[in-house]
Amino acid sequence: MSKVVMLEVKGLTTKYITRFQEDVYAVDHVSLTVEEGRSLGIAGESGCGKSTLALSLMGYYFPPLHYMSGEIIIDGRTITEMEPDDIRREILGTEIAYIPQAAMNALNPTQKVIDFIEDVIQAHDPYKTKKEIYDLARKSFEVLGLPADVLQKYPVELSGGMKQRTVIATSVILSPKVLIADEPSSALDVTSQKMVIKMLKNLMEYGFIKSMIFITHELPLLYNVTDDIMVMYAGQIVEKGTAQEVVFDPLHPYAKGLMGSIIVPEKGLREVELAAIPGVPPNLKNPPAACRFAERCKYVRAECEANPVPLHYVGGGRAYRCILPEKELRDIYAKEARTREVHEHAR
Repeated sequence: MSKVVMLEVKGLTTKYITRFQEDVYAVDHVSLTVEEGRSLGIAGESGCGKSTLALSLMGYYFPPLHYMSGEIIIDGRTITEMEPDDIRREILGTEIAYIPQAAMNALNPTQKVIDFIEDVIQAHDPYKTKKEIYDLARKSFEVLGLPADVLQKYPVELSGGMKQRTVIATSVILSPKVLIADEPSSALDVTSQKMVIKMLKNLMEYGFIKSMIFITHELPLLYNVTDDIMVMYAGQIVEKGTAQEVVFDPLHPYAKGLMGSIIVPEKGLREVELAAIPGVPPNLKNPPAACRFAERCKYVRAECEANPVPLHYVGGGRAYRCILPEKELRDIYAKEARTREVHEHAR
């Protein structure tokens, strides 16, 4: 039986316009699909376009961010054809919800949590009574492992981890089809991170959401949270596949370098020597017309800097953006692995 597609994005391009009227193409022809019951992880270093993509997927643009082209379809509705007020009223919170970076600061310090939730719900359903809202919030919080007395507290009375979980619970109070979580575990201690991750996993299990996009710069974290992973670099997708494929068998040199530069506790990867990716990403005010990773890639060829590089699909949903054939890349990586083994044995 075919899966229901919750979110489909076709060739989405968005840009920032600076105060000097310069165009910064932070999301460049991005396409993706998220099916019901599945979660997609988006990884990449700071400045690659992850958070801009998250904002763009909401279909609600504020300067300096501007929509350029492409389609965003949520549960069959093309929101890029809708008016901003209709998106705010009919889509945001009910069809798609967003947990921003530093979400713990999203709560109003002058309001109790329940008052904040009332504002959120009544913006979509002004006829809901205070009792109905309280009963809904209490039930939702208890199912997600949050004590009901949190509803009567001010944000200052909550710990950082509790505030983060409160914002997450509030974001899904209207059962959106798609939840976008932008670095939801950053700035938290390890214990709080674990609780937040467990809570996000429970959201689909308990039916609060139907699908999720989880954004982070940590590929290994995505392996434990998401079903599929998409790696971004300089505003473009450079690799996508299942979490197992991208973490343990990356094809694109950038994805390979990203994995090699992270301390990974997973068995089979923790013994691998760390490696840094040289250089810096290109300036997106004037990105390269060809491969955007060419200046930092140790496998670069002359043709890499000559023409744009499309995504190459190699079976299923697996794809990577590189001119080198899959077999050649695998042979290169295998040779490097053998060389490392020889050096480690010589020590």
